[in-house]
Amino acid sequence: MEAGYRISINRDEMDLDIIYNFLTNSYWAKGISKEIVRKSIDGSLCFGLFTEQNKQVGFARVVTDSATFAYLADVFILPEHRGKGLSKDLMKFIMEFPSLQNLRRFCLFTADAHKLYEKFKFVNSINASRYMEIHNPNVYN
Repeated sequence: MEAGYRISINRDEMDLDIIYNFLTNSYWAKGISKEIVRKSIDGSLCFGLFTEQNKQVGFARVVTDSATFAYLADVFILPEHRGKGLSKDLMKFIMEFPSLQNLRRFCLFTADAHKLYEKFKFVNSINASRYMEIHNPNVYN
C-alpha cells in the first residue's frame, strides 16, 4: 500500500458526497441520484481508499453472494491521487479479500481500464454468446 493511504470496508466511513459527485459525472453512471448511490452502497461490499487525514480518495464496490459470484463496480481514484499505484493497491486488496476467494465467476465492465484489470487475471469473456443483459443506459435521466 502506498504510504499515507489506507483501505477500509467500514460502510460508515464511506463519504457519500465524494462517491456521488464522482459517479454522477462518470461515463458509466452519469446522472445517477444520490439516493441510488446510497442504495448501491448499502447492498454491496464496499472498499474505500482514504488518506491519513481520513479523506476519501477512492472507492470500489462488489456485489456478491460470497460463495459463487461477484460483480466489481464503481471503481475510481480521484484525479489528484492518480499515478501513485493506488488503483493497483485497491484492486490487490479486493482480490485478496477473504470472502471473495474461490468464486466461480468474478466479472466487471470497463470501457477504458482493461490494462489494470488484466493484471488481476480478468479477461475478455470467451463465452460472449452466453452473456445476456437488460441494459437501460438512460435510467438516470
